[in-house]
Amino acid sequence: MTPPLFLVPDLGTGDTVMLTGGEAHHAATVKRLAVGEPVLLSDGHGGLAEARASQVSPDRVVFEVLARSSLPRPEPWLVVVQALPKGERGELVVELLTELGADEIVPWSAARSIGQWRGDRIAKGVAKWQRTAQAAAKQSRRSRIPLVTGLAGSGQVAARIAAARTALLLHEEADQPLGRLQVPAEGELVLVVGPEGGLSPEELALFGDRGARPVRLGTEVLRTSTAGAAALAVLSVAVGRWG
Repeated sequence: MTPPLFLVPDLGTGDTVMLTGGEAHHAATVKRLAVGEPVLLSDGHGGLAEARASQVSPDRVVFEVLARSSLPRPEPWLVVVQALPKGERGELVVELLTELGADEIVPWSAARSIGQWRGDRIAKGVAKWQRTAQAAAKQSRRSRIPLVTGLAGSGQVAARIAAARTALLLHEEADQPLGRLQVPAEGELVLVVGPEGGLSPEELALFGDRGARPVRLGTEVLRTSTAGAAALAVLSVAVGRWG
C-alpha cells in the first residue's frame, strides 16, 4: 500500500521535518499515524520526501527524512478551463481534474453556466476549489498541487487560448476525435470545458478566432463535471504521463 502523503510548508535540508497545526492533528487523530510508519511529505510544488514518523502528538509530528527528490515542472503544462457547474458538482470536478493530472484549473463564468459566482461568492468559490484541489492531491499522492486561478470571464479565457501552444475546445459536434489528435510534448496545452447548457455562438466564434480547436470525445454527450476528466485521461496517455 502506498504510504499516506502529508503537506509541509518546507521540506528543508535537515534530517527531520516537523508537522504542526491542522496537518499534524489530521495525521495523529484522523490517520492515526504511528511511530515508525512510513509516509510521503510534499511541499505541494513538486518537492517530495520519503520519511517515517519519529514523534507523534495531536499538535506536533516529527518525521525522519530518508530521501528527497524534486519533480520538474510537467511538460506539456495541462490547463483546464472549467465552466462553473451547477450545485455542488464543482467539488467533484476539481477532485477528478486533480486526480487525473490537471496542472492548472481555471474556473470560468461561461454565458450559459447555470451556477454563477458573484460578489463575495467569487472569493469563497475560488478558495473552496483550492482546498478541494489540495485534499485531492494528498489523496492521490500528487507532489504538485494544481494551481487554481481566480474566476475568469470569456475574454480572459480567449486571451489564455491565444497565448497557449495548443488550445482544445470540447464540443459534441466537432469532427476531430481527441483520441486521434497529435499533441505537443511541451508548452501550454489549454483544454476548454463548456457548461451544461453548451457554449454560446459568441463564445465559439471568439475562442475559434483565438486558435481553439474543437475536439470530441465520442458519440455520447458527457456532463461538464465529467467531460474534463475524461479528456484529461486521454491526454495523459497521449503525452506519455500514463504509460
